Amino acid sequence: MPRLKERYASEIRERLRTELGLGNVMEVPHLVKIVLNMGVGQATQQASLLDGALADLTLITGQKPAVTRAKKSIATFKLREGNAIGAKVTLRGDRMWEFYDRLVSVAIPRIRDFRGLNPKAFDGRGNYTFGVTEQLIFPEIDYDKIDTVRGMDITIVTTARSDDEGRALLRALGFPFRREAQG
Repeated sequence: MPRLKERYASEIRERLRTELGLGNVMEVPHLVKIVLNMGVGQATQQASLLDGALADLTLITGQKPAVTRAKKSIATFKLREGNAIGAKVTLRGDRMWEFYDRLVSVAIPRIRDFRGLNPKAFDGRGNYTFGVTEQLIFPEIDYDKIDTVRGMDITIVTTARSDDEGRALLRALGFPFRREAQG
């Protein structure tokens, strides 16, 4: 059992229940899945860039990514319907907990000039999405073996019913939110 999942079950869940004023322990928000999405727009001209993105996501998550394809043709972008233009991975269960633990304790602190992530980037239903500008923040990626620097979007899906519940859950799980200026 992942250490963060164990900590959530033993201490964080009960603390959140009292903090949010919930009557039942089953109402306490928890993580459902984490989705990593990497768009590779230049893959229409150079297919090898997509292979690099797939390899990077496989290293980072330990799971084979799914190739995302264009839904529509857009002439100005030289894009045809069905072209491979990105990759995504959905993590659930123990693998999700392990990834979240590594993300918060190792990867995010390695971001250059890091002062915390935006506490307002919730979607209205307690899910949090943020972007990472380079895959080099993950220690699994070898700096010498990358072909180009790629960014990605990371979405953390929770069972929270509101942004405040989602924020409380992620804060309890150690998520590094930016401190709001007082005064």
